[in-house]
Amino acid sequence: MNFKEKIEASTQARNSKIVLALDLPPQKRELLLNKATEILENVEPYVCAVKINRHLVLPLGLFNDLQKIVKRAEDYGLPTIMDCKINDIGATNRVVAQHYFDAGFDAVTANPFVGWEQGLKPVFEAAKKNGKGVILLVYMSHKAAYEGYGQTVKTESGKLVPQYAVFAEKALKWKADGAVVGATYPEKIREIHQMLREEVPIYSPGIGVQGGKIREALNAGARFLIVGRSITLSEEPGENAKKLRDLANQV
Repeated sequence: MNFKEKIEASTQARNSKIVLALDLPPQKRELLLNKATEILENVEPYVCAVKINRHLVLPLGLFNDLQKIVKRAEDYGLPTIMDCKINDIGATNRVVAQHYFDAGFDAVTANPFVGWEQGLKPVFEAAKKNGKGVILLVYMSHKAAYEGYGQTVKTESGKLVPQYAVFAEKALKWKADGAVVGATYPEKIREIHQMLREEVPIYSPGIGVQGGKIREALNAGARFLIVGRSITLSEEPGENAKKLRDLANQV
């Protein structure tokens, strides 16, 4: 079962489109591990996958305490996404991707700015070899996203188009397993979804704290909603995750 099949199976089994962004503020290592484990235990019935960033990797260590969280997610049947935003030369990208795959992650995120040849091609090759997934950044959720992803560029044919349109085309051409488009920009989700159709599912971060709205993102074409602080920083993460799941299922 490849990554796309795995997360779709989890979505159907749990009746959830919510991907938990398990990103926590700095704290002592033991407290961080315990808190992350507790949140995962409370929310696992209501989410379809877990996304982990360097918030946990750096303090816990990729092949040390972080393994306990990755293994716990695996035991729950939850796919894991490493939000590493791979963005270097190909030789380095291949090593980075392989480390995360060896650590048990089911998919990685990558930045198409570096291109294909000696860029992200080795990442896709490593993913295929290991039966893993690659999710491309097409339009991020923060306020300054337009400075990079929204800039106007000239294609080889001389046509002027927005950068995110080029990245959406690459997601199709490279057969990416997903595309990140911020829930804070539903108009971009709609435009990009029309380009990707149903071939590349859209993952939308920015729900809640950043201002993204569940209904707007899903109606525009998002397949998965990435939610972090609205769950992880709440006093009742399990209850909040359930509410968000139920809200998404009403759309």
